Amino acid sequence: MTAPLTLEPAGTALVLVDLMDRIVALPLEPRKGTEVLAVCEELATAFRAAGGSVVLIRVERPGVADQPPGSGLVEGLLQDGDIEIVKRTIGGFQGTGLDDRLREHGVRTLVFGGIATNLGVESTARAAADLGYHLVFVEDAMTAFTAAEHEASVRLDFPRLGSVVRASDVTFPAG
Repeated sequence: MTAPLTLEPAGTALVLVDLMDRIVALPLEPRKGTEVLAVCEELATAFRAAGGSVVLIRVERPGVADQPPGSGLVEGLLQDGDIEIVKRTIGGFQGTGLDDRLREHGVRTLVFGGIATNLGVESTARAAADLGYHLVFVEDAMTAFTAAEHEASVRLDFPRLGSVVRASDVTFPAG
């Protein structure tokens, strides 16, 4: 992991993946979904206060009339001014208009958190890297189905795509 990272809020978006009741409640490792949710909520509050963008991505199952209970974002997570994206694939870019929305806001840097580290987060991040975004991964703002899956993404894959930090390392310029 890296040292503290100061981000320019105008060109930065916090991207939180699949923070839905039914996913947060799953048995996850190396930390519980509720622990990840708390860190993500703190990050979202800091991003909003600094003037950064907050993107909340949730999944819907394609081809079904009704989504399973708990398929909406966790209550209170979505705030006025946030960008909500509904995906129907593992990653958040395919067919969602996310790239266009980010570019409309002048975003060049994406800071990632969510569930599951090696699935929705990593798939979205790989597409973002292909699109030329600068990537930051907040290790303690994500978790997976097993600790080994989480660690493989955080230790092997994410350092090749961007910077890996802890939530306490994410700062904005004073002012």
